Amino acid sequence: MSAIPQKVTGEIHIRGGVRLQGKVKIQGSKNAALPILAATILAEGESFLKDCPKISDVYRMLRLLQSLGGHVRWEGEGVCIGTGSITTRDMPADAITGMRSSLCLLGALLARCGSIVMEYPGGCVIGKRPIDLHLRALEQMGVCFSEEGDRICGRAPEGLRGAEIRLALPSVGATENILLAAVTARGCTRIEGAAREPEVEALCRYLNACGARIDGIGTSCLEIQGVCRLHGAVYRIPADRIVAGTYLYAALGTRGCVLLEQAPCQHMHGVIRMAERMGALCQVTGEGLYVQSLGELVSPGMVRTGVYPGFPTDMQSVALAVSTMAEGETRIEELIFENRFRVAGPLRRMGAEIRQIGPHSLWVGGGAHLRGERVEACELRGGAALVVAGLMAEGETVVTGCEYIERGYENICKDLRELGARIYSV
Repeated sequence: MSAIPQKVTGEIHIRGGVRLQGKVKIQGSKNAALPILAATILAEGESFLKDCPKISDVYRMLRLLQSLGGHVRWEGEGVCIGTGSITTRDMPADAITGMRSSLCLLGALLARCGSIVMEYPGGCVIGKRPIDLHLRALEQMGVCFSEEGDRICGRAPEGLRGAEIRLALPSVGATENILLAAVTARGCTRIEGAAREPEVEALCRYLNACGARIDGIGTSCLEIQGVCRLHGAVYRIPADRIVAGTYLYAALGTRGCVLLEQAPCQHMHGVIRMAERMGALCQVTGEGLYVQSLGELVSPGMVRTGVYPGFPTDMQSVALAVSTMAEGETRIEELIFENRFRVAGPLRRMGAEIRQIGPHSLWVGGGAHLRGERVEACELRGGAALVVAGLMAEGETVVTGCEYIERGYENICKDLRELGARIYSV
């Protein structure tokens, strides 16, 4: 069993005022990798996942798989996972604390073991994110749930069966859990109102590579014909559209010019359109996405988050940071998570003019001259936004709480240094 590293970063130091230039390769997707890692529980034999990102959330998921009896080893450009020896369905509380993505093991372990016991999962403090949709859907498939304090107990005494499921909201997590439960369930499962995010599509394609029968991939209606068993597969994790978007906006905010190698441009339309409204030239090339600032940074007017293909909530904090320096007023409407505005406080300390004008809305004055400050990251995407703000600010910015940033960015300091940024971690 190969060792799984635990990255721990204390602080990120940034000297702002440098235009980003050059090229950087975009890492594998966090939000695609995690449910696929959970899906390996269903496969007989080993799976090899290429471009699996080396981030703390992935390391935690791999340790969780090991705690259940699986084996893991890193090889070259990816990670090899075998779960044939999994013998327990009881997830240790210390392994899932602060890791919301462990929830995707719910459907996988119910399919593999017929029962599950787990603590209520945690993660970034960005909203309530109830799991009612997950539980109701799985109940339709024959699962009985009970609660014991903070523990969720689920069992399918007669095994999982296919069902007609209509989701009230296009929840990514609920869609993924239903998929994982359905691929080896008896009969056919139909999901109406399924999430269309690229990460859901990636999970479907991995499962089909393992022998699953999923139709309607990429649409809001998925049909899954249960099969008796799945086998391992070789699969490449797609590039991370949120990391690519972060670096795109960092280039725009610093008036730079960068090539984002292997950026998943086909899944970034909303992010690209917003950047173009703010003064970016964006060109899709054979290598990825070329981004060039055209000079003056202008307000996009309105930033409204939504489910895919709308503007992603994971990009809202970075868009907020860049809009503080854009000419003109900007309105930010967050329609997915209620606590995404926590980054506004640190940005105000750096000189931004931001006011909350409603429970889900911010007003941004624009035209700010950001100055370096010591600020704390309180969640993943807000932490990345503070790094981008530091790149745009005068003087030195110190970002603490960087363990949050490491949940989604493989090496944000190295990537940005390759583009000329004066940034380092201690």
